[in-house]
Amino acid sequence: MLYLASRSPRRRELLGQLGVSFSILDVDVAEVPMPEEVPVDYVQRVARDKARAGWESLERAARAHALVLASDTEVVLDERIFGKPKDADDAAQMLQALCGRTHEVISAVWVASAQREHGDVCISRVRFAESGEAELAAYVATGEPFGKAGAYAIQGKGATLVEYLEGSYSGVMGLPLFETAKLLREFGLAV
Repeated sequence: MLYLASRSPRRRELLGQLGVSFSILDVDVAEVPMPEEVPVDYVQRVARDKARAGWESLERAARAHALVLASDTEVVLDERIFGKPKDADDAAQMLQALCGRTHEVISAVWVASAQREHGDVCISRVRFAESGEAELAAYVATGEPFGKAGAYAIQGKGATLVEYLEGSYSGVMGLPLFETAKLLREFGLAV
């Protein structure tokens, strides 16, 4: 049985595109970088922690045949992790910092089972066009930036900020499908 350890509707939608049956696990994991932890290690650790927390939340009998999949996605500019904005001002500041620059979107996916666990990482590069304060304020006012790493959703109105994407569109959305399908196959799931 496959479980997705995520509250994200985007991850549910993306995993559904693979045509696999799965159930949802609601996990709560601290998402705070450790001192000196580089962004890619942080993202992988959080994805791993979510998968482990999901596996641990299952009843003992269910664990034997369970696969728990989890993912984490962060926006990174100059080694600074842009998490989810705290408020409208924070969102505007994040977006302003990203304007006219290329940033990385790091998505890690992790699978845990009773026998083993393994993960993979996908790094995409996204360039934002230059945008004025009024345009950014209007975007923030839509509410879309909240709950999104880097304060934007590439699958929504945030796409109007994106000038260029190199890498995985699904990875930027929050679940890199190529890496996810590959991992699930390694764990014996037909994808």
